[in-house]
Amino acid sequence: MRLPPARGPVSDRLIGTLPTPPSRAHPAPGPLPDRDASGAAADEDLQLALHVCYELHYRGWEGVPDEWEWDPGLLAFRASLERWFEADLRTGVAAPLLNGADTGPGTIGIAEALKRLTEQEYGPPLAAHLQRDADAEEFREFVIHRSVYQLKEGDPHVWAVPRIAGPAKAALVEILADEYGGGRAERMHAELFRRTMRGLGLADTYGHYLARVPAVTLATSNAISLFGLHRRLRGALVGHLAAFEMTSSLPNRRYGNGLRRIGGTPADTDFYDEHVTADAVHEQIAAHDVCGALVRAEPALTEDVLFGAACALALDARMAEHLLGHWRQGVSSLLTGGRPRMSEV
Repeated sequence: MRLPPARGPVSDRLIGTLPTPPSRAHPAPGPLPDRDASGAAADEDLQLALHVCYELHYRGWEGVPDEWEWDPGLLAFRASLERWFEADLRTGVAAPLLNGADTGPGTIGIAEALKRLTEQEYGPPLAAHLQRDADAEEFREFVIHRSVYQLKEGDPHVWAVPRIAGPAKAALVEILADEYGGGRAERMHAELFRRTMRGLGLADTYGHYLARVPAVTLATSNAISLFGLHRRLRGALVGHLAAFEMTSSLPNRRYGNGLRRIGGTPADTDFYDEHVTADAVHEQIAAHDVCGALVRAEPALTEDVLFGAACALALDARMAEHLLGHWRQGVSSLLTGGRPRMSEV
């Protein structure tokens, strides 16, 4: 990917520094002063800067030396951003869901707690709108938003594998094996999503639409990277995965049916159809065999598991509110405005 345009002084400071090798960069981005974390999950400048930092651990950036990935100055800069983001996730994003659910940590099993959490009413009915009412332009916008994560589906959760042990590890690997197509490259979920993008006339290259998606979308991906890159947040990482799997099957059925309604081919809908069946199994494995086994081995991680699950649900709901709110006004949900054209490849 090419570095995106900055969205404020924080991302400008970072993006202006990265093309220079760390050994010659003066000064490195360095730590930032503390500030009020309220609203960090919706801060365009902060979320873009975090995404740029995190992508150094995935595919990297064109023209940016790989040495930046573990540069101490850059890590200090990223840590400042992460403190703001995590504080907002705990107090502003996850708290309303956790406070509203009868999860009773310590009194019921973690699988039941996750079930109660995911069964709450949260967010507007985005999946129902895409199934019944969305036009092709809205569906393309939805796919563009989702591409930020789906083109690396599974990758952030892989970081949990070396950080947990025993039955929880084995169950997690079982889920991830399906995410990566069971060893068949063409069946990897990210590859199936690329096919959906091509069918909708969109570019399928990794990160192509980064400059067009808002902070509310970046935050859904950044949260998983935050959890994955910190061992202390391994509970939140598997809780996020569990919520993702437990709320996936029905929405994906609706997405597939909506895409068929507007003329999608079997190749276009394969990604969604695959998730209808796969995630119906994964939700049980994630809740009982991954999270259940992890909490039995490390009871102190119970609250973090629920925190990660609540973040997944709340951030997804915020993105749904953003999309539907813009569409109801008849305007694009993308940053630069205008609808993605079928010829945009």
